[in-house]
Amino acid sequence: MGTQSGPKNPIYSLIINTLTYILPRKSVEPPLQSRGDRPLQMTFEQQLKSLILFHVEEYDSARHLLKVLKEDDFARSFIAPPKGIGRSSYSEAINSRGLEQMVWVYEKLQEQAFSTLPNAHPGLGELVAIDGSLIDSVLSMTWADYSSTAKKAKVHLGFDINRGIPGKVFLTNGKGDERPMVDHILAPGQTGVMDRNYQCHRNFDRWQVEGRHFVCRIRVGTTKTCLETYAVPDGTPVFYDAMVLLGTPKVNQTREPLRLVGYRVEDKEYWVATSRFDLPAVDIALIYKLRWDIEKFFGWWKQHLNVYPLIARSAYGLMVQILSGLITYLLLAIYCHKHFQERVSIARVRELRIKIHNETREMNIDRTPNHQRRIPPHART
Repeated sequence: MGTQSGPKNPIYSLIINTLTYILPRKSVEPPLQSRGDRPLQMTFEQQLKSLILFHVEEYDSARHLLKVLKEDDFARSFIAPPKGIGRSSYSEAINSRGLEQMVWVYEKLQEQAFSTLPNAHPGLGELVAIDGSLIDSVLSMTWADYSSTAKKAKVHLGFDINRGIPGKVFLTNGKGDERPMVDHILAPGQTGVMDRNYQCHRNFDRWQVEGRHFVCRIRVGTTKTCLETYAVPDGTPVFYDAMVLLGTPKVNQTREPLRLVGYRVEDKEYWVATSRFDLPAVDIALIYKLRWDIEKFFGWWKQHLNVYPLIARSAYGLMVQILSGLITYLLLAIYCHKHFQERVSIARVRELRIKIHNETREMNIDRTPNHQRRIPPHART
């Protein structure tokens, strides 16, 4: 895949050279192929770049995006297919092609971000916050089962707390159980950080045997059998630290002993079960506090990177849209670290959007013959 020449635009390396700049000398695997007799109307590179543009900008529909691809000089010249793309062809492309390629690019960018971004908590090990988030759907999306009156899909995500980036992602209907997803997201040696919805004593036993660490809040009323207590440091929020068995004997009690840490924040008590015996209790409390990072990510991602509007209706197409949004976030994370040594913020995204608009206008002016240029009143003599 060769490098194109284009305008000196701040989004150039983010969109135009997405693959050649971030993934040098690698071709996307597997190659995108047409699923019928008709030739491809849009290459995967064009598909990905158009979706990145959709997520970076604030378009309100697929129709809006297609209008930009048709009428905007920058988008038409460097993102859209040379012959343009119609609404039905674009919809077909998003809903039926590109998912395997999106997964490939997403995984390669994760590797890039993992090796590029600083580790904020090296002493705590690899921390992966795990949670699910609902995506409001439309009634025609019959696969997104949630209730008799509403359709919702659910994104299950692992979030790298240390580097502030999304990891493994899965999509189910809105009723999808969150607990089984841990096995798909959490690798041995990593520490999964989870809310009490993930409490499952059989899983706690199995994860310990498999070497998957966890820090998981539990319900306050859970039966606790204390095996050994540990000293609680003064002047900290921690009020309890012990080795325990959880659950009712001969009913649902854990077989493997685990550690239970209790701490208090503003008169609210938290009980956290963990397999991590190697850290001080205050660090266990800190790790669970860091779980909030995935909640903040979900909110930021949905608000600022165009999770809505949905431009796909099939589960396949929605996963393409979700992955392209996460790819955009990874690109922004690398961009913000490289240029500003900071994490992604809406202030930087807005700054980037303004630069794009300003420099695109300058590009258009440069292409306009001198006799056709409109001179603003304040510049006239």
